[in-house]
Amino acid sequence: MKGKFIALMLLAGSSLFAATHVSIGFGIGVPAYYGYGYYAPPPPPPPVAVYAPPPYAFYRPNYTWVAGYWYPAAGHYLWRPGYWAHPPFHGAYWVAPRYYGHRYYRGYWRR
Repeated sequence: MKGKFIALMLLAGSSLFAATHVSIGFGIGVPAYYGYGYYAPPPPPPPVAVYAPPPYAFYRPNYTWVAGYWYPAAGHYLWRPGYWAHPPFHGAYWVAPRYYGHRYYRGYWRR
């Protein structure tokens, strides 16, 4: 009888440390994030722009032109004008943001 009582107490005592975790999440007006991009309506066409040579202070052989692009913000698109940038590491090149398969993918530097 004592053995059954001790086994019952051990079983009951170990269940004190067990916890049930339940989580439910939803968003309203927030695009669902799926991997590298998220679902968004397509951006407007880019405006026609011509870029000038880099200013003298920024003229270096390793600077590169990053063309302007649309990016989503708060349910609509904003235009980021083009700029001259120094690649973050040797041999890097800019991969422009793109909209493909109903998803928006951000731009990034690549080797």
